[in-house]
Amino acid sequence: MVSGLELRDVTVRYGDTTALDGVSMAVAPGEVVALLGPSGSGKSTLLRAIAGLEPLVEGTILWDGADLAAVPTHKRGFGMVFQDGQLFPTMSVGRNVGYGLTHLPKAAQRARVTALLELVGLPGLEHRRPTELSGGQAQRVALARSLAPSPHALLLDEPLSALDPGLRRRLADDLALILRETHTTAVYVTHDPEEAERVADRVVTLSPPPAG
Repeated sequence: MVSGLELRDVTVRYGDTTALDGVSMAVAPGEVVALLGPSGSGKSTLLRAIAGLEPLVEGTILWDGADLAAVPTHKRGFGMVFQDGQLFPTMSVGRNVGYGLTHLPKAAQRARVTALLELVGLPGLEHRRPTELSGGQAQRVALARSLAPSPHALLLDEPLSALDPGLRRRLADDLALILRETHTTAVYVTHDPEEAERVADRVVTLSPPPAG
């Protein structure tokens, strides 16, 4: 039985500035936890630390009870979705979604891409270019690409913040359904309390570390 993601007293500093100060939390398998807090509270820094993009000064990050300190980012098995989607503009939608599936036979890749585009509500768009998509469609493609390799967990850094309020609410509801349908463990960063409640099973509020 996988025990999920656990953070123990995680501290990150940039020079003399403390970005995270002794943060501890756990995310159970299949649970969606939203990180809420003001600018400067370290929400995005915490995601980057989980992904292995920020070194820890102190503390431990574990997946299924194993310390990830010596595990590089590309071997941690975590997917990431950013505010701008970061799709490859020269690749079709299908190639974007299948980017992490090169270890599979071609037929299996195509089947997985088709199934994921159906899941995120974009069937039949395999041959479109990212430049032909709306902002909401692009974020759905980014989500499908991140889910394609069946990651241990998904790390989402304000993925809807660039969209207009009405579309954000609709996509937040859709995203919540998709994460639960796929039983995806996820950490979701947002500054919007309503969005956090729509998407997450549980909300964790971060406060800025004390100055000095």
